[in-house]
Amino acid sequence: MPSQRGVVKSIALRQSSRLLPLRTTMRSQALRADILMLITAAIWGAAFVAQRLGMDAIGPFLYTGLRFTLGALVLLPLLLVLPKPAAQQPLNRGMLLGGVLMGLALSLGINLQQVGLLFTSVTNSGFITGLYVIIVPLLGLLLGHRTGFGTWLGASLAVAGMFLLSVGDNFHVASGDWLQLAGACVWGVHVLLVGFFASRYDPIRLAILQFAVCAVVSLGLAVVFEEIQLAAIAQAGPAILYGGVIAVAIGYTLQVVAQRHAIASHAAIILSLEAVFAAIAGALMLGESLHARGYMGCALMFVGMLVAQLWPHKQAAKAVPAKVEA
Repeated sequence: MPSQRGVVKSIALRQSSRLLPLRTTMRSQALRADILMLITAAIWGAAFVAQRLGMDAIGPFLYTGLRFTLGALVLLPLLLVLPKPAAQQPLNRGMLLGGVLMGLALSLGINLQQVGLLFTSVTNSGFITGLYVIIVPLLGLLLGHRTGFGTWLGASLAVAGMFLLSVGDNFHVASGDWLQLAGACVWGVHVLLVGFFASRYDPIRLAILQFAVCAVVSLGLAVVFEEIQLAAIAQAGPAILYGGVIAVAIGYTLQVVAQRHAIASHAAIILSLEAVFAAIAGALMLGESLHARGYMGCALMFVGMLVAQLWPHKQAAKAVPAKVEA
């Protein structure tokens, strides 16, 4: 008959063997989320150029409204091919609330960014927008979230990198920069909202809802404040197509899907790399300069991302067994 110590050891081994697949699955989900958010950051970075070029023909509110309308329409067919559990999920009050709140935050943030691009460069816009990398953990503290030292260190390195990347020796605070700063605060709220609702409801439906809300708000503003002409819309067609299909339908949907398995403060670090991609796209397509200090800034941002991802990782892994056993 086995001893008491042997029984305890046997139980511990069985629990450990059950936890190993869980840990492997969690690591796989986290890695996939990181890759999806990195792709999203690249898409958004290039979208700054499309946003600037689109306003050569039409106003900022009309451009935003049209591209988010297009993004919502592109996603609608996906409702027909959703997995069975998602397809059967009811469109309840919680999902509607999440879609509306995310959509309102998206409307405010993207329109502040869009109008700000009229008065500042793509590179500066990318840097200032990326400041939500610090705003997210600050807002998280107000909500009772715990933020480890690695996240703070990574965020600080990322912000320092964005400063080197985007701010020149004679930097002055233009009106567009203030608008981008206000938008960064809103983006911080949006990241937290997505992190909260995406883990509870179907991400595709949430994405369509927030796109529809943003489209309605933006088109309403365009009707009130801007002149609408079909010829001008046709001229802005390529920028609208990229902004609607690639940046909205693909980019924002990838964000919602990825944040189902990501900590909001970590997601902010990776998504803030859109500043790097915006600077590169601005240099290649708009002739905006990227000097040696800019490349140093890019390197610092990547180091910040790695620190924020890898430093707290061991602590999170140790916390998993206690959570499962409880």
